[in-house]
Amino acid sequence: MRHESPPFQPRDPDYAARVRASFAQQRAMALIGAELVAVEPGYTEIHLPHRAEVTQQHGYIHGGVVGMIADSAAGYAANTLTPAETSVLTVEYKLNLVAPADGQRLVARGEVIKPGRTLLITRAEVFAVRDEKWTLCAVMQQTIMAMHGKKELAG
Repeated sequence: MRHESPPFQPRDPDYAARVRASFAQQRAMALIGAELVAVEPGYTEIHLPHRAEVTQQHGYIHGGVVGMIADSAAGYAANTLTPAETSVLTVEYKLNLVAPADGQRLVARGEVIKPGRTLLITRAEVFAVRDEKWTLCAVMQQTIMAMHGKKELAG
């Protein structure tokens, strides 16, 4: 289900540890119970278990939460390709909800389409997984800004 992206070379040999440490600082991801499960050059994957606290009135995971994990998956995919002293920030994204987020878990797969020094173009797909049947529930395209020399807040 992962798109075949061109092979990207990270500019930071410790990109995976840096991305995982950054994700661990994201209180919003902790709040909803999201987990970063894959970190590769130009690609990350976030899993979110179904929890009543993140559902809407029909029992589906809320579209805003779907957007959160898509944004983070694609943003961290971009961050895998930035230099060590660079953090990232979302400039914009377009999210299409194509099916209800009705699963035992959601899987957001983010990947880089086009890396750049200042702007990186990314995409994400979010799948609702129920009894190991994967249903595409959202697609997103995103622009990320690389903030050179800007450190993230600690804790």
